[in-house]
This record gives sequence, structure tokens and C-alpha cells, in this order.
Amino acid sequence: MQARQLAILDAMGVAVYVPRGRAEPAPARASADGLPGGGGDWQALEDAVRGCRLCGLCETRTQTVFGVGNRSARLMVVGEAPGAEEDRQGEPFVGRAGILLNAMLRAAGFERGEVYIANVQKCRPPNNRDPSDEEAERCLPYLRRQIELLDPAVILCVGRIAAQRLLDTDTPIGKLRGGVYRLDGRPVVVTYHPAYLLRSPGEKRKSWEDLKLALGVLAEGSGDGNRA
Repeated sequence: MQARQLAILDAMGVAVYVPRGRAEPAPARASADGLPGGGGDWQALEDAVRGCRLCGLCETRTQTVFGVGNRSARLMVVGEAPGAEEDRQGEPFVGRAGILLNAMLRAAGFERGEVYIANVQKCRPPNNRDPSDEEAERCLPYLRRQIELLDPAVILCVGRIAAQRLLDTDTPIGKLRGGVYRLDGRPVVVTYHPAYLLRSPGEKRKSWEDLKLALGVLAEGSGDGNRA
């Protein structure tokens, strides 16, 4: 690993161990508090993600997918993991699912550039499989740090994996919908992933209800106190 990457990871509290006689580091772990350090700005975090080799997905990715949008946004959208097109473009929610997400956001009164969009997983799992527990554990601290830096008024989780990983629950998404949860005091609303809605258009009405719930939380400035 290059000295610059080591310096960035060290500054953010991510320990990297390099055994003697090996050019590549052993898998590193995040700091004890579960976040990539208490310090570090957006650029330092993005650099750390770009150079991350904390799990095996670094071997199969085309590029990392950090996040996109307004870094002062009140609404943050959190998805699952990059797909093939996201892996090629380096941006979350592109392609057909991204087009539908953009339409959903416009219906709620937001242009894509007015919100911040990120994924739980920063690298594409091969064949679009679900991230493993280890992969998610290694990557989730990056998202948690993004949330800290952004400090959104509401987090909208789209999809089962995003909701379950972020809220640390195995509750099915159908039961998570309709409630307002808390992540470090920040309200979280759960809805279906746009890719699922493309396959099941009859569920779009439920997602619109979820969006209205998120808008209501934004307007009130607080959630209803439910938890996963």
C-alpha cells in the first residue's frame, strides 16, 4: 500500500497491519467505536474509500462508489450496494433503478442533486449477490462517517439490505415500513428499493406513502421515536 493511503487510513483511525515479507497488508479493522476515526473530512473519507482494501471486493471492483449529491442535504438516501452500471460509472443509483429513484424524489419535491445518495457497500459484490456479513461489517463504518459528516434531518433507507444493515435488525422490510426509527438520534424511514418496484409496480403506492412519511418527518423536524 502506498504511503499516502496508509497515512489517510491512520488519520481516520483505521489500523493496517503489514506482515513482514508481504507487499499487501493483512485485512484491517475499523477503530473500536465502529467508525473510521472521529476526525477526517469528506475528502479524507473519499480518499480512504477509494484506496480501501479491507475486504475481498477490492479485487473484483472496477471502482469504488462513494456517494453523490448535496453534502448539506437534509435528506439522505441509503441504498444497498453498487450494481454493474454503478460499478462502471462510480455513482450510486444509475440505470433504470436510478431513473425511478429520481422520479420518486421529484414527486416528493426534490431534484437528485438536492439530496445525498450513498450505499451501505462501496464496492459491487460479484454477480450482484448480497454482501456477506464480513463485507458489510468492514464497509459500514464508512457510511456511518458519511452520516456524521452530512448530519441529515432524515435518512431514507431503500431496500431490505440497507435497512437491516443500518438498523442492525433482521426484521423483514415489509414490517419495517411505516415506522420512524432512530440512528444516533437521526430519524430513519424505510421503503422498497426501486429495482424491486420495477419488478412489482403494484407496490409503488406503498413507497409513495413512505416518501410522504419522510416528508412529514422533515417538516416536523423529528420522528415518532419508534426503533427497530
